[in-house]
Amino acid sequence: MRILIVEDDFISRKLLQRLRGHYGECDIAVNGQEAIEAFSMAHKESKPYDLVCMDIMMPVVDGQQALKEIREIERAMDMPMSQEVKVIMTTALDDPRNVVESFYKGGATSYITKPIDKKKLLDEIRSLGLTV
Repeated sequence: MRILIVEDDFISRKLLQRLRGHYGECDIAVNGQEAIEAFSMAHKESKPYDLVCMDIMMPVVDGQQALKEIREIERAMDMPMSQEVKVIMTTALDDPRNVVESFYKGGATSYITKPIDKKKLLDEIRSLGLTV
């Protein structure tokens, strides 16, 4: 499984990398712009990501905007919805506006609040049909 972790906070990034590192190849991006670039490059190299874990509040380009741009890239490739990358949005804010923005406007697959619990994350990944 190929995983892209998009997180500007060093501690959260290392935690996610450690949790996911046992289950697949992990790449790191520290902001939404890097995530968009990594996502595009992975497709150009024919090695797309299976999972993206993306923070919402980040500098340069936030997670919400990065997710919208990733979905636009997929639409431009005429990718069927069933083949879109699974995206788990993460945030310290548990507010309904972020949930609505992530799911309905951005096309997120899932949403987890921080601090991230290992069991909850692994259960969520399994529920998305990804092998862990």
